[in-house]
Amino acid sequence: MPVEIVERKGKGHPDSLCDGAAEELSVALSETYRQRTGSILHHNVDKAVLVGGSSECKFGGGKIIKPIKLYIVGRATQEFNGKKLIDRRQLEGRLKNWMMGQVPHLKDKHLEVELLIRPGSKDLVSIFADNDEPPRANDTSLAVGFAPLSQLEKLVLETEKFLNSREGKQKFPALGEDIKVMGVRKGEMITLTVAAAFVAGEVKDIKSYEEMKRNIVDCLKDEFVPRYTRRQVNIVINNADTPEAPYLTITGTSAEAGDDGQVGRGNRANGLITPYRPMSLEAVAGKNPVSHVGKIYSIMSQVIADRIVERIPETQQVYVYMVSQINEPITRPQALNVELWGVEAGKVRDEIKKIADEVLGSWREIRDGFLSRRWPVY
Repeated sequence: MPVEIVERKGKGHPDSLCDGAAEELSVALSETYRQRTGSILHHNVDKAVLVGGSSECKFGGGKIIKPIKLYIVGRATQEFNGKKLIDRRQLEGRLKNWMMGQVPHLKDKHLEVELLIRPGSKDLVSIFADNDEPPRANDTSLAVGFAPLSQLEKLVLETEKFLNSREGKQKFPALGEDIKVMGVRKGEMITLTVAAAFVAGEVKDIKSYEEMKRNIVDCLKDEFVPRYTRRQVNIVINNADTPEAPYLTITGTSAEAGDDGQVGRGNRANGLITPYRPMSLEAVAGKNPVSHVGKIYSIMSQVIADRIVERIPETQQVYVYMVSQINEPITRPQALNVELWGVEAGKVRDEIKKIADEVLGSWREIRDGFLSRRWPVY
């Protein structure tokens, strides 16, 4: 392709915070249901919106004027055999703690969380079961997985992960967690445009701020970029800065004043936004891990793609498309289509079918992997 565009929103971006909080709530509910009833019960808590706060910020610090508000809307089983299962305040507290773990400069007083959860409809609850039989799909949904990642995709993904890693924070302690990386390749030239919230308390003046930005660019170019590409890479950080208005925050996320968030507006399940690839607009986070095929097939399709590339090394590119049909077992998709390049399909048809059957048969492992946070969802 002469042009390629790839984006990743980091863990402190408002959209990522919504995705992560919804998924954390699903995990919390699943754990509670298993502890109290022995199995996961019906729930889908995949609608969330973050209302940004307001703050006054300057070099050296500032103050939060209005808190960040997170609302999660969804359906969940509230009672079992006459016993209440959901402690709303406990769950809201868990989500606050999760958000403060993602963005360490956030404090309890900076956050308000409200859960707006009601029981599911009888028709969807009636076809939900978490037992030894393959669950029945609760929706007719599609998912797409692909492999391998291109150089630009790897570079964008790993750049954000590095800047938000322990190593990255040790090198650049003034960097917040709200980091977005947009990669554009035109021919052999790559430009990374990075939007990175700086923590005002770690920056004393504009001179220090500009020096920090230069140090980050130098580090990425000299130590990081060569791991992923030999192409020429231009890196721009906080291109909207002016001397009077640099990208400073108190907490490390623009959610404190500059931006709002919503589930499903950010990264796909593979951690990237890839408009030059087939994609589903399905939001993975917050859906139940038992029967919601929008979630389950997003992981299954990716696992199938990865295994095909691993086991058939001559594969240059593979796309995996999966479609469910509501009320049919998730192990029997309505369609499972594989497109691949670099190898004649007829020669590897049996191996691909074997891989697909393996993954479909591993539905318990896929389900439990969401609870153990094995699978990325944003």
